[in-house]
Amino acid sequence: MTFLSVEQLDGRVSSTARIAVDFVRDWSQATLRLSAGHRTAFQHGYWLGAWYEAFHDLAPLIAVISDAATGRDIAVVPMVCRTGGGIRIVEFADLGVSDNNAPILSLDAPLDPAGARAVGEALVKGLRALPERFDLLRLKKMPASVGGKRNPLVTLGRVGSCSLNGNLVLAGDDYADYQASIKRMQMPRCWRVFSRHAGARFEIATNLDRACELLDVMDVQQQDRMNQLGSRFVLNDDAHARFYRDVARRGVAEGYAVVSALVCDEGIVATTLGVRYGATYVLLRISHAGKNWANCSPGLLVTERTMEALHAQGVRRFDLSIGNHDYKRRFGAVPVPLTDVSVALSWRGWPYVLRDHTAQGLRRHPRLAAFAARAMGRSYP
Repeated sequence: MTFLSVEQLDGRVSSTARIAVDFVRDWSQATLRLSAGHRTAFQHGYWLGAWYEAFHDLAPLIAVISDAATGRDIAVVPMVCRTGGGIRIVEFADLGVSDNNAPILSLDAPLDPAGARAVGEALVKGLRALPERFDLLRLKKMPASVGGKRNPLVTLGRVGSCSLNGNLVLAGDDYADYQASIKRMQMPRCWRVFSRHAGARFEIATNLDRACELLDVMDVQQQDRMNQLGSRFVLNDDAHARFYRDVARRGVAEGYAVVSALVCDEGIVATTLGVRYGATYVLLRISHAGKNWANCSPGLLVTERTMEALHAQGVRRFDLSIGNHDYKRRFGAVPVPLTDVSVALSWRGWPYVLRDHTAQGLRRHPRLAAFAARAMGRSYP
C-alpha cells in the first residue's frame, strides 16, 4: 500500500501509508532537500536556480518524495505547471534547454524494481490529489539511471521511447589513445592550420566577464547560422540569454559552466558552452565564424580542444548532446536511449496521452511514421 502525503494550497496535509509526496512551490525551498543526492548536470543547483529565475512565468511545482516511516527523502522532482491546448500540464523544468531530465535521488534510496514503481505511482497519485486538478503529466528525455541508481520515473513509460538520445564518448584514461581512435578527423592538421593565424590560441573562460563576452559572440554566430538555414533562433531572446549568463555567473569560477573558444588576432573564431558535473561533461552549444574558416573545421576543433583540456582535469565521459549529427559518430559517440512518459491525470489528458503513445510507437517503424507524416501533410514530431 502506498503512503501519500499531499501538501494542499491552504497548508493542510492529507495522508494515507508508505511513501510521502509533498509539493513545494519555491525552488529556493526545495534546494534544502537532498543537497548530496545523485543527479545529472541538469539537476545541479546552478542550472535549476538559473532556470527557475529566467523562466519565472511558469509556476514551480517541485515534488519531494520521502519514506513516511523514517521521514528520509527519496527523491526531488523539479517540475513546473502550465496551461497549453486548453489543458493543465505538469512537466520538468526544461523548455528544451536541458539535454536530459530526472529526479534528484538520495544516496541510499531503496530503488529496487518494486520500490521504483512505488515512487512513480506515488507521484502520479499525489498530482491527481492536488486541488488544481491537473490533466496531464508529461516527462521527457529521462535517462534510465541517475548516478548509477535506477530512475524510478522511467517505470511510468517505455525505456527508449524518446525520439532523442544522448551521445556519449568514453575517452578512457589515456587521451592519446582516444586521439588515435579519431585520427580520421585530422584534428592535429586542423590545429596546425588554425595556428598559422597570428595570436591563435585555445582558451577556457575563467571569469564571468570573459564568459559573457564569449557568449555574446556565440549568440551572434549562431543567429547568423540559423538565418542561413532559414531556421528560427530563440537562444538569444531575453529569457534564454539571461538564463545562460546566470548559469555562467554561478558556475564558471568552479568549473561547472565551461565556456571555451578558439581565438586569434582576427577575433573569436569558434566557441562552445557546456556543463561539467564530476567526471562528466555535456556539450550544449557550438558556434563558429562561418565558411571563411572552413579549412580548419573550427566547430570540430574547438570541441576537441575542450575535450582535451577537460580530460587533463579528470573528465572521462563526454556527452555531445542530443541530436544525431554525423560528427558525433566521428568523435566515437555511442547513442544513449532516453525515455518519454505521458500519464493522464484527468479524462481531459487522455487524448494527449494517446497521441504521445502513438507517436512513440511510430518511431519504432520509420516507414510507417513517414507515411503518417505525409498523410498529415507535415513532418512527424
